Amino acid sequence: MDTVTGRVLYEKNAYSKVPIASTTKIMTAIVALENGDLNDMVTVSERAASIWGSRVNLKIGEQISLHDLMYGMMIKSGNDAAIAIAEHIGGTVENFLDMMNKKARELGAYDTQFKSPHGLDMEGHYSTAYDLALITRYALENPVFSKIVSTVSINIKDRNLYNTNEMLTVYQGADGVKTGYTGKAGRCLVTSATRENWRIISVVLNCSSRTQRARSSKAILDYAFNNYKFYTLLSPDEVLCKLPVENGLKTRTTIVPVEGVILPLREDEAALIQKKVQLPGKIKAPVYSNIEVGNVSFYLSGEVLATTKLKTADNVGKKRFGHFFMDVILEWCNLMR
Repeated sequence: MDTVTGRVLYEKNAYSKVPIASTTKIMTAIVALENGDLNDMVTVSERAASIWGSRVNLKIGEQISLHDLMYGMMIKSGNDAAIAIAEHIGGTVENFLDMMNKKARELGAYDTQFKSPHGLDMEGHYSTAYDLALITRYALENPVFSKIVSTVSINIKDRNLYNTNEMLTVYQGADGVKTGYTGKAGRCLVTSATRENWRIISVVLNCSSRTQRARSSKAILDYAFNNYKFYTLLSPDEVLCKLPVENGLKTRTTIVPVEGVILPLREDEAALIQKKVQLPGKIKAPVYSNIEVGNVSFYLSGEVLATTKLKTADNVGKKRFGHFFMDVILEWCNLMR
């Protein structure tokens, strides 16, 4: 997925609901960042300290900052850190899950349901590769999240943590985001990589080994970087048309886009792009600049890739009685010639 536009560049079974293991923690992290203070001190509960699986080895009653818990969850993939975060932010794990699921709906991740903040196998806990990419795209807009998931190693409270994401050290431009593994989910990996200021996301789920998930992630990222480039479909200052003005001192006003449109496309796709402009037949005076009057959409094989609004670029005053009188005189003079 392209992080700029959200366009899916390659997919296979991207909309199948499957277990997602610790990639769940991407949502846990962004909900915590948006609702908590990293300087908060958190007291570790028995529930958090006793969770099984990947752990930071938190102790019952231990005091630890939300900052350190976030790194423990995203770098070490600590399930205990995930529980501690959920309890601190939501009051209870159950309340925090409501926050996670509400956020999923807000982002359009409609094929996702969270039953835990850590992702251990549980009936009814699932997502899709597409939804995970959607959630990750949103999360990466948060600079704190981006910093955390790009960290290779860190020391927190005498604990040396090393990122479980193997792509960070083996793939050029890799800068996030989260691994996962359970018996039902298999090996999972959400990766982000940036080259020449272009960041893309790959999601692979239910792989048989760490080697396979890394190889598959590399293949997806390589495909995108090697086959797509940015095309300017509409410049910010491009004149789309001259729209007729009714009762105006000028007969037309200039129409330009509110913003330009630049899309990642394969070369063969660029030649097939179609443009559709939606504007009224005319506009009544007075006309003021920067008034939105329509939109333009770009299509590929019937699918809308991008839409931007159109606006007026200049002012057109309204004719007064004197102007109409002069028009009549001029018209009469022309007829008398």
